[in-house]
Amino acid sequence: MTQEEVSDSPVGWIAQHIRGYVDSSGQKGHRWRGVDTLLLTTRGCQSGKLRRTALIYSQEGDRYVVVASKGGAKKHPEWYLNLVVNPAVEVQVGAEKFAARARTATAEEKPTLWRLMTTIWPEYDTYQRRTKREIPVVALERLATG
Repeated sequence: MTQEEVSDSPVGWIAQHIRGYVDSSGQKGHRWRGVDTLLLTTRGCQSGKLRRTALIYSQEGDRYVVVASKGGAKKHPEWYLNLVVNPAVEVQVGAEKFAARARTATAEEKPTLWRLMTTIWPEYDTYQRRTKREIPVVALERLATG
């Protein structure tokens, strides 16, 4: 996926975080404000271009879990809209990069995954109170190689 040019988040501090993460192969940026972060690359649902952002994550079994909070904004983050249309994504955790399939957690899965994520970043509960939209939880499932 990453042979093409990748555009980083247009948000200044996130773009800086990503640049440090990429330039150091995850040595800088993987740990951020006491939590672990990964880089998620999606394909733009309108532009078709590759877009990369940094997200707080946790693991649940073999999958990585992220939250589409956008700080409790009224609209979903662009990266989430992209993966709904094209669930084929690339993930970088530290120095490791891999292809994955992204999917929104089911209604049955979400409560457990939400608790997992609010344990590491309690602000997600604040973000949910800030917005009328239901904040999605996303599972990133590694694709088999070979």
